[in-house]
Amino acid sequence: MLLWLLLLILTPGREQSGVAPKAVLLLDPPWSTAFKGEKVDVICWGISHSPAQGDTSWYRDEKLLKIKHNKIQITESGNYQCKTQGSSLSDAMHVEFSSDWLILQALQPVFEGDNVILRCRGKDDKNAHQKVYYKDGKQLPNSYNLDEITVNSVSGDNSKYHCTATHREFYIFDKKETSNHVNIRVQELFLHPVLTASSSTPIEGSPMTLTCETQLSPQRPNVQLQFSFFRDSQTLGSGWSMSPKLQIPAMWTEDSGSYWCEAESVTHSIKKRSLRSQIRVQRVPVSDVNLEIRPTGGQLIEGENMALICSVAQGSGTVTFSWHKEGRVRSLGRKTQHSLLAELHVLTVTESDAGRYYCAADNVHGPILSTWVRVTVRIPVSHPVLTFRAPRAQAAVGDLLELHCESLRGSPPILYRFYHEDVTLGNSSAPSGGGASFNLSLTAEHSGNYSCDADNGLGAQHSHGVSLRVTVPVSRPVLTLRAPGAQAMVGDLLELHCESLRGSFPILYWFYHEDDTLANSSAHSGGGASFNLSLTTEHSGNYSCEAENGLGAQHSKVVTLNVTGTSSSRTGLTAVGVTGLVLSILGLAAAAALLHYARARRKPGGLSATETSSHSPTECQEPSSSRPSRIDPQEPTHSKTLAPMELEPMYSNVNPGDSNLIYSQIWSTQHTKENSANCPMMHQEHEELTVLYSELKKTHPDDSAGEASSRGRAHEDDEENYENILNPGKDKVQDFPCLCNT
Repeated sequence: MLLWLLLLILTPGREQSGVAPKAVLLLDPPWSTAFKGEKVDVICWGISHSPAQGDTSWYRDEKLLKIKHNKIQITESGNYQCKTQGSSLSDAMHVEFSSDWLILQALQPVFEGDNVILRCRGKDDKNAHQKVYYKDGKQLPNSYNLDEITVNSVSGDNSKYHCTATHREFYIFDKKETSNHVNIRVQELFLHPVLTASSSTPIEGSPMTLTCETQLSPQRPNVQLQFSFFRDSQTLGSGWSMSPKLQIPAMWTEDSGSYWCEAESVTHSIKKRSLRSQIRVQRVPVSDVNLEIRPTGGQLIEGENMALICSVAQGSGTVTFSWHKEGRVRSLGRKTQHSLLAELHVLTVTESDAGRYYCAADNVHGPILSTWVRVTVRIPVSHPVLTFRAPRAQAAVGDLLELHCESLRGSPPILYRFYHEDVTLGNSSAPSGGGASFNLSLTAEHSGNYSCDADNGLGAQHSHGVSLRVTVPVSRPVLTLRAPGAQAMVGDLLELHCESLRGSFPILYWFYHEDDTLANSSAHSGGGASFNLSLTTEHSGNYSCEAENGLGAQHSKVVTLNVTGTSSSRTGLTAVGVTGLVLSILGLAAAAALLHYARARRKPGGLSATETSSHSPTECQEPSSSRPSRIDPQEPTHSKTLAPMELEPMYSNVNPGDSNLIYSQIWSTQHTKENSANCPMMHQEHEELTVLYSELKKTHPDDSAGEASSRGRAHEDDEENYENILNPGKDKVQDFPCLCNT
């Protein structure tokens, strides 16, 4: 308490709080002891460190002497004090007036660390010899026979000094004299420091200022001091500093302890320590814990970085933060630091990082949890895969094709678009993820490259192209019989040509005679397929073919072939030309009746010079009606021996006189009236004789155009063929040949 009062008195600026600073006494001459009869001037200094202005109160041994100017002259021993306007009572200064022959004088004032001058003086100083100085009864070294000595760095240790000297008395003998004892009064250079803190119970995290307060003597205002601060045995800050203040940015619980400071004069090495002060740092529990996700809102895209920011509104000291995810036992991370905020970074998030998160904060009072925050991770779509789904392995015209596009990864909803040769077909959305489909009814134009793309707003991805070939079913093939002459004869090389005018390749063609397979052939491009046959009489009969490209077989119409004679009979036919002329005249009479009869028997297949008329399956058996489709190109072929047909030639090469026309008998047969219209090839009992003729142009060796025309007519429809037509201009029956039955 006394120290605090002393500090209040000596600290500059205390006058503002009602306590004025002390006045200071100075002696002139500045010695503490004088001989009686001598006079000493005493000067009083006020707060301006200069002689006081105005009235000054003077005291000796605490008694008021007078009120006068700032300077008085004294002649009596005692403790002197003064007081001026604006200052408080000065410290006492003792002045001794001695009646002894030898005195010891000390220079005043003396401060801590000063070098003190001691002077040994006699009344008749010229007669004083062999001066010796003593401290506490012991002779000081190097002090013999000196008028004055200097004692270095004295301190207020209550040591007593005196001196001795000799003088000749009555000019007879020397007498040794001893001076008075002087207790050197050492004044404080500066007061003992007092440590003050901006708060004795600071809150954790708050700043604090420590001040080491002291005051220099007004008589030594220019002395430099330095300061140092300590907590327990640990030095704070950077050590010694010229500033009496130490700023601590933030105080924590572990900063609680005993604090003190030191002040030291730079030149005199006078060091003084303050009393210890206990400082306890108060801790504030955490509150209002909050978790924030960045990017804001917790909406992330796979591959981005995520920051989990945990903060508290209040809380002091060391805070331990931890982060947690729903479904996980262990925490995602933990940090302990002097902060109200901490961050945890999750690099390159994946789909598994989606979910609910919370954080916790604890500063010894127990963990406080934040609310749950949901994190969603959106996944860009992967490259989609386009697949075809058709009712069969090979897509065909008329099939309903499903185009299915699917990305195996990607956050919904996903929009799919479908393309055919870069032309958009349509789009479809998958709100829950997965794939989407688009249906297409196939035509031949739908062949080509298909693709799709997927987009969920995070960037579209395109599939690889997928090629589709739409197979066209084969149309009903046309079987054409190609012989060297107009009449197929034994020994001729007959070409059977089968062709479908529509259908995707490859096409497998099968050739049949009656119900027997002759052969097969595959066509990888247009033009159909052919099969050659060296004719015998057994080769007469019904021929057909079948086309197959994996989408179902199609059968041609039946073509009937009549093989006659031998290859040598072609010459004999020419020899009977004259006879034919006679017969043609006789035949004119029967032409009208024959024409009417032939038209009644006409069938859709028509007649040709080398084939019989074809018939409806309901009228006569057709090989394809009971034969299964042939799709195996490796199936062995075989032929069956054919029964010879019963043909009765009656006329041949009748020449009506026109050099370019001849009439040839095609065939004649006996048949019943009931069955003649249905199956003319079948041999029946009670047959009637039927004769059919055909009007043919002569073929010259250089008539290539005529041959081409004849072959061209092989592909014409049955409705374009004629048989047994009466020529009004010539009054005769003429028949236009056809080598095929379509």
